[in-house]
Amino acid sequence: MTELGNRLKEARLAKGMSLDDLQTATKIQKRYLVGIEEGNYSMMPGKFYVRAFIKQYAEAVGINHEELLEEFKSDIPSSMNDDIPEKLSRVQTRRDISGKASKFFDILPKILIVVFIIGVIAVIYYFVEKGASNNSKVPAEQKDTPGAIVENNLPDDDAKDGSDGEKNDENTEDEANDGTDAPDENAEDSKQEIKSVETSGKNSVYELTNSDTFELKLVSTGETWVSIKNGKGYSFFQGMLIKDGTDSETVDLSNESEALLVIGNSSATEIYINDEKIDYAVSPTNHVSQNITIRYVPTDE
Repeated sequence: MTELGNRLKEARLAKGMSLDDLQTATKIQKRYLVGIEEGNYSMMPGKFYVRAFIKQYAEAVGINHEELLEEFKSDIPSSMNDDIPEKLSRVQTRRDISGKASKFFDILPKILIVVFIIGVIAVIYYFVEKGASNNSKVPAEQKDTPGAIVENNLPDDDAKDGSDGEKNDENTEDEANDGTDAPDENAEDSKQEIKSVETSGKNSVYELTNSDTFELKLVSTGETWVSIKNGKGYSFFQGMLIKDGTDSETVDLSNESEALLVIGNSSATEIYINDEKIDYAVSPTNHVSQNITIRYVPTDE
């Protein structure tokens, strides 16, 4: 047992907490808690989880985690190597390419069938139109036949009425067009805006404007540890999100002016604001663990 693990265990026992109690409080599996106390970090799901688990353990037993991590920083494994997200990204890219190629070849026969049908329809339409135009031609002998109907001799008044009708139709279309522009512009103006305003290392700041609500949702595509607090330090949620278990957490922050997020594994965590997915201002390949601040400016301000 390491000195760090011994100190955490003593604090847990002083609070009268069993490992089962601590597992319930932190949402960390019991075997990982035992590994922290024994200093067996190799059993953790990843190196970047070690600091997150120690921090959550310390908070649960009443120890200042920042001082603890600083004191024993030489004993704690560093975060996951930077090349691991890159490898994961390459594997995902290969899967995407092979998947797209497979889908294309699956629908290729359907595309060819549709093109063939369109071609057949076009040929039939051409011959039908050609036959109709031939039948509509009037033989030259009929021009002098008594009783033949002369088509373009309309009275002048009728011609004028027809031109006036066309003008009225044009005016009606113009009026209809004038009435349809305004709603689109208003709809565009009411769309929320989320922008990155500052980045520094693994820290980034976003600003949410032009919205009456602020609903935050974190979704895990693998396994990650996350924390959600407001600007005053009140914790709404902290714990593990696992794809095959509890894979998401949604918090309504409409009454808050600021949200502080700690993302343990950004390469496996998606962030949604009012159901709109936002991109990381700091690439997960550069920093797996990230601190994100979201400032909310309601529309009435």
